[in-house]
Amino acid sequence: MSIERSTSARNSAHSRGFRAEITRTQWLVLAGTTLGWGLDGFAGSLYILVLGPAMGELLPNSGLQAGPATIGYYGGMTVALFLIGWATGGILFGVLADRFGRTRVLSVGILTYAIFSALAAFADTWWQLGILRFIAGLGSGVEAPVGAALIAETWRNRFRARAGGIMMSGYAFGFFAAAAAYALLGEHGWRFMLALAGLPALLVWFIRRYVPEPPEISAHLEARRERKRLGTMAAHDRFALRRLIEAPLRRPMLICTALATGALIAFWSVTTWYPQIIRQITAADELPNAIADHRVAVAAMLFNAGGIVGYASWGFVADAVGRRRAFLLSFAVSAVAVAWVFPFDRSYTEYLIALPFLGFGLFGALSGTFIYAPELFPPSVRATALAVCNSVGRYVTALGPLAAGAIATSWFDGDLGLATASVTALGLIAVVGLAFARETRGEPMPADPEVPTVHRTEKSES
Repeated sequence: MSIERSTSARNSAHSRGFRAEITRTQWLVLAGTTLGWGLDGFAGSLYILVLGPAMGELLPNSGLQAGPATIGYYGGMTVALFLIGWATGGILFGVLADRFGRTRVLSVGILTYAIFSALAAFADTWWQLGILRFIAGLGSGVEAPVGAALIAETWRNRFRARAGGIMMSGYAFGFFAAAAAYALLGEHGWRFMLALAGLPALLVWFIRRYVPEPPEISAHLEARRERKRLGTMAAHDRFALRRLIEAPLRRPMLICTALATGALIAFWSVTTWYPQIIRQITAADELPNAIADHRVAVAAMLFNAGGIVGYASWGFVADAVGRRRAFLLSFAVSAVAVAWVFPFDRSYTEYLIALPFLGFGLFGALSGTFIYAPELFPPSVRATALAVCNSVGRYVTALGPLAAGAIATSWFDGDLGLATASVTALGLIAVVGLAFARETRGEPMPADPEVPTVHRTEKSES
């Protein structure tokens, strides 16, 4: 009888549409995490857009000559430092989020990346900038894994994957907003633009006031505290990082790490260097720097417009055809676009044609890693698992932008396009991971045994 009532209630909710199935709390969590991830993208994209001008000013202050090769090498170094900080902060804050809850840790991370991103506006040398970007990266690492975990744990209904895709699209919206801000305000200089990266700090108030801790996590934390008080700690109370390298969680960890690493190598290699390639094309046409700035802004907006579609649509595609096929679509579009544009001497117009497709594929693959991974891990290790698989990817990825700059100088006579294509090809590791991934469409979220059933089935899934 209870099954019949549950089925009847679910069918009734379906017939009334999504408004009957989605609660106010779910909307607030989606808004908070999307804004947080979006402002993270805004701050990160501003830095990429001003990387060339910033290095052009800071390298002479550091006793170095500012040329295409040195800008490529030391600019890649600062991006690598940011990614290393992002990876380290992701693991740190992921572990803390599983121990102390999601929203508190999320707020601390956002404040960290907002403050130190803005402080980068006061750097006088490239290495000062690199240190500040590393610390900003520590805080930036919190948003995606903890935000994705919050979405998965709050949206416990048939819209979970789609909500995850919308949340992830915030990053591309942030990139798009940064490109628009650069087009409108770039004339004020790179220091002014980096100062705008402090805007995410304003989000902390919203999160602390309106984004609640998921009931499942509150129950998990309370049960763990009670077991600790009674001295009855269970096997699943062990340190999360240790559990992730042991069976049965080791296999999904390896798969998710391969997926994330491949997606991140391709994403950061492309996003770091296409603005500089656009500048080189403009310089070859003997056009002024103002034209180069405008072209970079337009290219970035097209890239991120495609990214918004790729991010937001991934959950819808994954619900329609399955997670594995959605990954294949993202990988295929990315590979074709990279192979067509980067290894060859393409014009500015040809880059404008390719960039929306690049955005669709690259952002879509990243979206998939944060929608698929929560479906493989229980809540006691979910944030840590998301952080670790993406942080390992970022440690490896940190070498991508740096390697592209170094390879361009050493092997390809300064050809950043060919160097970027070569490094991006390493993203094929994601295809290897996908070959071993299992399909999770329609399956319930994994749960820890101590969490009461009422919390695990807050919303029925289909």
